[in-house]
Amino acid sequence: MNRRNFLKQASLASTALFLPKFVSGFNMIDSAIATGKKLVIIQLSGGNDGLNTVVPFRNDIYYKNRLSLAQKKSSLIGITDEIGFHESLITHSNLYNNGELCIVNNVGYPNPNRSHFRATDIWHTASDANEYLQSGWIGRYLDATKSKSLNAIEVDDSLSLLMKGEKIDGIATKNPTLFFRTTQAPYFKKVVDHHDDTHLSEHNLGYLYKTMVTASSSAKYVYETSKTYTTKTTYPGNEFAKQLKQVAQFINSGLQTKVYYASLGGFDTHANQLNKQKRLLKVYDEAMAAFIKDLKQEDSFKDTLILTFSEFGRRVQQNAANGTDHGTANQVFLIGNQLKKQGFYNSMADLSDLDTNGDLKYAIDFREIYTSVLNNWLDIDAQKVIGRPFKGLNIV
Repeated sequence: MNRRNFLKQASLASTALFLPKFVSGFNMIDSAIATGKKLVIIQLSGGNDGLNTVVPFRNDIYYKNRLSLAQKKSSLIGITDEIGFHESLITHSNLYNNGELCIVNNVGYPNPNRSHFRATDIWHTASDANEYLQSGWIGRYLDATKSKSLNAIEVDDSLSLLMKGEKIDGIATKNPTLFFRTTQAPYFKKVVDHHDDTHLSEHNLGYLYKTMVTASSSAKYVYETSKTYTTKTTYPGNEFAKQLKQVAQFINSGLQTKVYYASLGGFDTHANQLNKQKRLLKVYDEAMAAFIKDLKQEDSFKDTLILTFSEFGRRVQQNAANGTDHGTANQVFLIGNQLKKQGFYNSMADLSDLDTNGDLKYAIDFREIYTSVLNNWLDIDAQKVIGRPFKGLNIV
C-alpha cells in the first residue's frame, strides 16, 4: 500500500461516510440496549413564516399588513378564541389538544442576523450575533459528556455545524446499510484489519487509519442494531418523511444515540408564499404524524422530546410578490408527553410594537430553551455547553 493510494481511498471513504473525529477506545462499543431520554431536533430551513403558522385571526394589524397573504379565519384550525393553526397543521392541533405540544412565541436573540447562513450558524452554535464559533451546541454536549460520536446522528449526507464539537463530532448518515457496506469494501476492510502501530505513526497517516477503524466500529453497531426493528407505520413518500422514518428506526431499535437532527428546506418564501407554505407545512405535519405514531406504538414517545425551530421568522408586512422577506423572532415547538408546560408558553407577539425594520421583537432568547433542554432533559449543566448562564424555562 503506498501513501498516494491510501490517501485517495481514505478520502473517498471519509467523503462517503462524513466520519467523526477519532476518540480513543471508541471501537469498543457497548451493544447493550440503550435507555433514557432522546432529543430530536428539526429545522424548518429557510425561515418559516411563523405569523401565518400560528395565526392571530382577530388582530386587525395582521390583516392590514397582509392584504392578500393573511390566512382567512375560515381556513384555520381554531385552538383558542383568538388564535388558529394553519390548516396544514392537523397533527399539531391534535398534539395541542392532547397536551403534547408547547408553543414558545417570539423566540430570537439580540441584534438578529437576517442571513440564512449566519442565522443558522447562530442557532446551531448558540453564539451571540457577533460571535463566531466553530463548534455546535450539540457537538459541545458530546464534548462535555465525553460521549461516543454515535450519541448524536444527523440523518443527512453531511454533518452540520450543530453536530461538530471541539473534540468529538456526531455522525451523519441517512442509510445505515450503505454506511456499513462502505466500511466492508475490500480496500477499506483491508486497512482496518491490518493496521498496526507503525502505520499509525508513519507519514502523518495515523488520524486517517484511526478514523477508518472508528467508522468501521460505529457503522457495524448502527447497522446491526437498527436492523432489528421494522416499522409497521406507513410514512409519506417524501425525503423529510424518510428522515423521520430513519430516526424512528434508530430510536425503536434501542440505538444508544441521544440526539438526532433532521431538516426540511424550502421555507424562504419571498414570492407566492401561500401555496408554498401550505405544501411545506403539510409535508412537515404529515411526516410528524407518522413519526409520532411510530414512536407511540413502540412506547418510545414517552422518552422523546422533539424541538422544531426555524433560523428566523418573516417580516410582518407582505412584499409586492405576495411573499414575505426575512424577519427575526419566531415560534419554537416542543413536543412530548413529559412537558411541564402545555399549550402556549407565552403570549403572541405585539404587532403594534415592532422594531425599526418592521419585525417582531424577541421576548425569549433561544438559548433559554437550549438551557432548559440541557439541564432538564439531557441532564447536564447547560453552562458547560453554552458557555455562559441563561435562565431556563419551565417547559421540560
